[in-house]
Amino acid sequence: MTRPIELWYWPTPNGWKVSIALEEMGLPYEVKPVNIGRGEQFEPAFQAISPNGRMPAIIDPDGPDGQPLSIFESGAILQYLGLKSGQFYPQDVRARTEVDQWLFWQVGGLGPMAGQTHHFRQYAPAMIKDQRQIAYGVRRYTDETHRLYGVLDRRLADRAFVAGDYSIADMAIWPWILPTHQGQDLAEFPNLAAWMDRVGQRPAVKAGRAVGDELRSNLGAAGKDAEEARKLLFGQRARRG
Repeated sequence: MTRPIELWYWPTPNGWKVSIALEEMGLPYEVKPVNIGRGEQFEPAFQAISPNGRMPAIIDPDGPDGQPLSIFESGAILQYLGLKSGQFYPQDVRARTEVDQWLFWQVGGLGPMAGQTHHFRQYAPAMIKDQRQIAYGVRRYTDETHRLYGVLDRRLADRAFVAGDYSIADMAIWPWILPTHQGQDLAEFPNLAAWMDRVGQRPAVKAGRAVGDELRSNLGAAGKDAEEARKLLFGQRARRG
């Protein structure tokens, strides 16, 4: 009997990418919550498998050689799961290259830029009294996220999914399209809007997106707990020893 994959997880877009993939691939898994608002990402047990101190990470107890294998970084996790399951990650080199390009577009572009948009639009206003200090950041990252929405909308003008067939690239990108939080209007991007609905209607996407919903909290809220969480998340510097 296959032992479940350990999913070290918190319900954020990067976490959803992996929970969606596990649901789509039908791989057994168990969730190991990593409460990033309480600093659990800094605990030795987690840093042993995620040296960057970011979730998600996985431990596959049945790795390629029959021994446990731990993986951090969501893009690497998706590639591994695609290879392990033989699903949503083509064997053909040309087709796989298409998937890889859009996977890395999300990892290197959409994720970081949309993440900064979240920071300046949702969290920074609760941390900085003079809103003029964050106005440039709001505009800069909101505009860049708008540009990236446009890239995706053009890509989807003549295809149902970003890299041909439905793939780990779609699973990576879909959780990061959060127009309400990112100051965007999907009415400007009809192809993207249709794709969002198409992917979002998949039962496994619904199930993966719902994992850990009860754990979420509003980091932009007032109050001591939210303030302490923001300090943990946004005041990090290098740790030694």
